[in-house]
Amino acid sequence: MSDEVLVEVEGGIAVITINRPKARNAINGAVARAVVAALDELEERKDVSAYVLTGAGGTFSAGMDLKGFLTGDVPLVPGRGFGGLTETPPKKPIVAAVEGYALAGGFELVLACDIVVASEEAKFGLPEPKRGLVAGAGGVMRLPRRIPYHVAMEIALTGDHFPAARLYEVGLVNKITPPGEALAAAKEIAARIAANAPMALLATKRVMVESADWSREEMFAKQGEIINPVFGSKDATEGAVAFAEKRAPNWAGE
Repeated sequence: MSDEVLVEVEGGIAVITINRPKARNAINGAVARAVVAALDELEERKDVSAYVLTGAGGTFSAGMDLKGFLTGDVPLVPGRGFGGLTETPPKKPIVAAVEGYALAGGFELVLACDIVVASEEAKFGLPEPKRGLVAGAGGVMRLPRRIPYHVAMEIALTGDHFPAARLYEVGLVNKITPPGEALAAAKEIAARIAANAPMALLATKRVMVESADWSREEMFAKQGEIINPVFGSKDATEGAVAFAEKRAPNWAGE
């Protein structure tokens, strides 16, 4: 694993940390490739059910490493996108833990996550228009699907910074914490997720993500294709037995 990305696995949770604090965790090619390498391994591990994505040194990410970009260092991986996950987010649930700045591509990484925890001092923004650019890593597509249209337009068109409290008001941030406590709170949420059946988690996330494009006529058929194997799984039986026996289930992921 590259030093630019750190991975720690414990209790069914993998914490993925962007580790370039001196550059405000700006994303370069090494970070993107390391994120892909980490996820390729973690997606196959049965002892990992959820992820937390965060940044080292008190900030999430200031976005693309512009100095690197000018020298030809591309911060994306074909088929996976900016930072290794904006185009193809992981199949398993992922929680963003945001301290400090989540700007430009950094904000787009947050938008690729399923749940967002932020310090009350965190700042979000898509400042690309201020630099003659466009938020092309999913920001201008995902944002209006997550929050009210006019608020999304204000964020995208002004390029200004917006506090965590404002994004909590409009539903983009799930939980606000005191400074320095976003990671702990994100891990707590991830632990609650990881306590559930792995197959059920994968199917639930997949239906929620993919169903946005389903027609009314096909929605239940498509859902059935995804969730029917869950109902016939060993974990479905274990869940029922554990409930009847008033004990915690022992998931097999099968």
